[in-house]
Amino acid sequence: REAGVTGLLLSGGDPAVLSPILAAEGIEFHRWQWVMNQPGMRELRETNPELFVISRDGKSCVDNPPYVGYYRWLCPSREEVYELLRDMLVGIANTEGIAGVHFDYIRYPDVILPVGIQPRYNLVQDREFPEYDFCYCEVCREKFQAQGGEDPLSMDDPTADQAWRQYRYDSVTKVVNRLIEAIKAAQPAKPITAAVFPTPDLARTLVRQDWTKWNLDYVMPMIYHTHYNEPVEWIGAATKLGTAAIPPDRRLYSGVMSGTLDPDAIAKAAELSFENGGRGLALFTYNAMSDEHWRRLAEVTRHAGA
Repeated sequence: REAGVTGLLLSGGDPAVLSPILAAEGIEFHRWQWVMNQPGMRELRETNPELFVISRDGKSCVDNPPYVGYYRWLCPSREEVYELLRDMLVGIANTEGIAGVHFDYIRYPDVILPVGIQPRYNLVQDREFPEYDFCYCEVCREKFQAQGGEDPLSMDDPTADQAWRQYRYDSVTKVVNRLIEAIKAAQPAKPITAAVFPTPDLARTLVRQDWTKWNLDYVMPMIYHTHYNEPVEWIGAATKLGTAAIPPDRRLYSGVMSGTLDPDAIAKAAELSFENGGRGLALFTYNAMSDEHWRRLAEVTRHAGA
């Protein structure tokens, strides 16, 4: 708290125990929840595999998860998926001690990995390859055709069809905004936030995520500069792009991977966020922060009045 931290995004922990401890320091407990990527829903994969995304080459992530074994993504075009997520997230919001709900993995699988990550998988993704291009299930294709589009699987090059691309942006956006509406109906005072890709253009290009149209309270772009082979200064540039693309009353916190930043760089990242319209940093993760990290961050937040 002395370093300016006002909230923790936690995927675990008992809010009945932790929330009073945090509240005593003026820190809120927000539940960090994976949304579209649901590797833990093993029973659902067995009983309703049709609810999960299918690649352009016809493979379901139930049996062929892309990149890593935990990539098990639900299809945003299906009403059953919305209902399942609504019940889960409203239940979280209704939990005593939870101050807000934080969405993560609310997108499609990466059609293109960040350039700095591709070598880890021995990949060069200079175009959209079929095995990473989602979702081509029958519901997605039928709904797109009902809007006047052509069956994507009959196109010579579906990656070049802007309407098909837009359909997938809109599919995620509709789910997000419907979930926000349902949570707000149950708990209107609790803020809803999301971890998103670093800039609006990169989010749309890499993961079909058009987060500028989401009705969030705060947005937290993951400006992990090393993933994109960029210098620390890119945190400021990406923050500026994000704040320019959202309503002025929506807070943006610049997400940084604290383990890639030394104490001086953490301070620099915070300064860059404030200078470019951000409200400060979303740190991933707290346990990568040393005492010196916290001391340098506190100097910047005190100066900024954060």
